[in-house]
Amino acid sequence: MNGAQSLVKTLLASGVDVCFANPGTSEMHFVAALDSHPDMRCILCLFEGGTSGAADGYYRMSGRVAATMLHLAPGFGNAFSNLHNARKAGSGVLNVMGDHATYHLQYDSPLKGDTEGVSRAISHWTRSSLSSADVARDGADAIRAARAKGGQIATLVLPADTAWGDGSDPVTATAPPPLHRASEADLDAAAAALRAEGAALLIGGAALHGPLMRLAAQVAQAAGCRLMAPLFSPRLERGEGTPPLEQLLYPVDANAELLKDIRKLVCCGTNPPVNFFAYPGKPSLPTPADAQVLELADATMDLEHVLNGLADRLRAHDQQISPVELTLPDRPEGALNAASAGALIARVMPENAIVVNESVTSGFPIVTATRTARRHDLLATMGGAIGQCLPAATGAAVACPDRKVIALTGDGSAMYTLQSLWTMARERLDVTVIVFANRGYQILRGELAAMGVTQVGRNAQAMFDVDDPLLDWVALAKGHGVEGTRATTVDEMEAALEEAMAAKGPRLIEVVI
Repeated sequence: MNGAQSLVKTLLASGVDVCFANPGTSEMHFVAALDSHPDMRCILCLFEGGTSGAADGYYRMSGRVAATMLHLAPGFGNAFSNLHNARKAGSGVLNVMGDHATYHLQYDSPLKGDTEGVSRAISHWTRSSLSSADVARDGADAIRAARAKGGQIATLVLPADTAWGDGSDPVTATAPPPLHRASEADLDAAAAALRAEGAALLIGGAALHGPLMRLAAQVAQAAGCRLMAPLFSPRLERGEGTPPLEQLLYPVDANAELLKDIRKLVCCGTNPPVNFFAYPGKPSLPTPADAQVLELADATMDLEHVLNGLADRLRAHDQQISPVELTLPDRPEGALNAASAGALIARVMPENAIVVNESVTSGFPIVTATRTARRHDLLATMGGAIGQCLPAATGAAVACPDRKVIALTGDGSAMYTLQSLWTMARERLDVTVIVFANRGYQILRGELAAMGVTQVGRNAQAMFDVDDPLLDWVALAKGHGVEGTRATTVDEMEAALEEAMAAKGPRLIEVVI
């Protein structure tokens, strides 16, 4: 048994049985080891950003760590943006990054790079195996690190000779350390703050879906405070039957208006709110200057313990929550735009859909329209790095093959990782991709105005628009093996959506707005 085989056996013994891969020469022995273990599901992604984004989406919906296979430092660099998103989401991802053989590193070969350096810039845990006998133990340690603190980025650098040399027996990863718990004094202070006038409970992480979300709603109701969520959440359960809450907003002034009456803000599972960017003459924080912000627990802590502690203090366990009622929008009339598209999506979206949203400019009307739709999970681009939607939808579909995945993306955003369409087709994933073709990076027009720039000239226009030549998303979908259609009217989009929701497998709808 060589080192690569000992690693694959360690992965499987430790419950890691999915690998999103983009291999190169230095990973060939790892490829051969994966090939000899058919119980490991290997999914080829045609760009490394697809592997990291898919592992992120997979973890968000399954709570399980997947492996990625990345080729040396340049390959890891291609994966970096979506590893940034995964890190901000608190997702557990295990990267296996190949490297040159240890004795070859003394030479300046073309693909030589600082593998550990590029990894440490984003990973919580990095280690290079020093010998083939170390690989199994190193792999088990990497899995444990990826599972720690609710989910981390762990990277194992695998030099080629440690993969082909004699390995040791596989190792089963031990359980990660227990999650850190808030102190009794902090829980007392938070419970008292929530009872005060102008109080709000801001929840994130695991508190935004499942039983913990309902417990948080009971806590807020018992305290008589507002229940709020960040603008972006790794996984937000919403729609019919879920507890109602307020979400923070993107525009600085609107967000400040939403929070203007807050006097005490208790953060549980998330960091205090901060504006996405700095703007001239505006503060970085949306909360009032005189508001008291209590950082009770971040997303890496034991949120179940925290919320139960608050519920005990506030006698909240028996609170009855009035859930969101199913309220579908009327069928829209008139032109096809973001608002009418959102209404159509809300009307046809099936129960338990997974919505991955990176539609940016078109996103707010769609998220608003689906707030009272059938129950679904909403996954956002946590780190703001564009190109997350299609890979994350891929990973979510692998994690939940019995659920419809709806990927909402802009045309500019989708171009970052359109290779994921091919992976969806190869794996027969049940993903409906909706591309909002507004022919440019329209969000940047608003950002330019927010920065105080009122004149848009030829150069700025050329950096915002993608209309010369026009992107043909139906042709792009077909070229990647995905059936595509174009909608320019409400009737056309309605028909395309109904057909896609009734069918299994990947489809793409280009919505021209």
